Amino acid sequence: MTLASFACLAEASAGRALVEPGQGLRSCFQRDRDRIVHSTAFRRLENKTQVFVSGEGDHFRTRLTHSLEVAQITRTLCSALGCDTDLGEAVALAHDLGHPPFGHAGERALAEELAAYGGFDHNVQTFRVLTRLEQRYASFDGLNLTFETLEGVLKHNGPLAEPLPGAIARHPVAAAGLLRQQGPVEAQAAALADDVAYCNHDLDDGLRAGFFDLDDLRDVALVAETTTTVRGLYGPIDQRRLHHEVIRRLIDQMVTDIIVRTRHNLAALGGAPSPDLAAIRAASSPVVAFSPGMAAEIAALRAFLRKRMYRHYKVNRMSSKARSIVRNLVQLFMAEPDCLPTHWQPEGGEPQQTADAVRDYIAGMTDRYAFDEYDRLFRTTRDR
Repeated sequence: MTLASFACLAEASAGRALVEPGQGLRSCFQRDRDRIVHSTAFRRLENKTQVFVSGEGDHFRTRLTHSLEVAQITRTLCSALGCDTDLGEAVALAHDLGHPPFGHAGERALAEELAAYGGFDHNVQTFRVLTRLEQRYASFDGLNLTFETLEGVLKHNGPLAEPLPGAIARHPVAAAGLLRQQGPVEAQAAALADDVAYCNHDLDDGLRAGFFDLDDLRDVALVAETTTTVRGLYGPIDQRRLHHEVIRRLIDQMVTDIIVRTRHNLAALGGAPSPDLAAIRAASSPVVAFSPGMAAEIAALRAFLRKRMYRHYKVNRMSSKARSIVRNLVQLFMAEPDCLPTHWQPEGGEPQQTADAVRDYIAGMTDRYAFDEYDRLFRTTRDR
């Protein structure tokens, strides 16, 4: 397949922080993807919350299944737009590796408790996982990914503003001076695929949990019209089949909208026959985007999910428990760092060193491990 003029080319990669021997059978972006899939942090995503705490149900999404869905949508977008699908997939698979246990509830608790020591940002934590905390290889810490994959992960929410967090500023990827520019199309595709995936799978999980039904979304035109179409085609069908048929059509509509709008944006940038990567980076806004109409529909769907799912009392109860667990763990370890496992204990006695160790240790926990660690530290029964 011939790639577009704006695609990132594996053979033209900016390389890795530590130069490695030739690629062999795989391109550098394929190796990045494979290293991510084989990492410990990726396996932990299986037991990390998306919305529902891991273990509440066998069929609710976890961070792992979410990441796989984002990767699948990203490959579709990259293929349609003529970009490197392996790079897009690598960025998508890695984008949530820094999430702590209990999803956004755990993230908020970490950020609040460690506010005096830099707080917590899951994108920065993902970078730390990829460049330092994974320790699998004899020659280097982290996964030694290509600069293009690291750039894509860092720009998941867009270009970075100054000052750069220390972990990023000290890494060679910052020296290229590209972090304040737009990401390549592969990175932008992964970022928007995240929106498509979570809107639809959160809708699916909310329906499965019984928090609402499709008829409750009559004010979200995209969903209401799709539901009407499916009922018109199939008549009265099993609710589970109705839900899945609507969800798959919603995903298809969103992905198609992105492709059409992005092609329009690429044409508007100019260039013959299409813009180059430098033009993509220099653009004032991302070229991979929803149309205004679709963006409005997605905003309406998010508003519905925020009211009827993310703030549902059952989710609120679990979030409250999660924040309490994380807060108590942080407070104990900050006060008594010698309670950390030996290999996590900071070498020096400075509060910042302790905070960094506590942040890394807790952020790496799965939901299940966090529950168990809390029990080990706070339960007073003698059998522990």
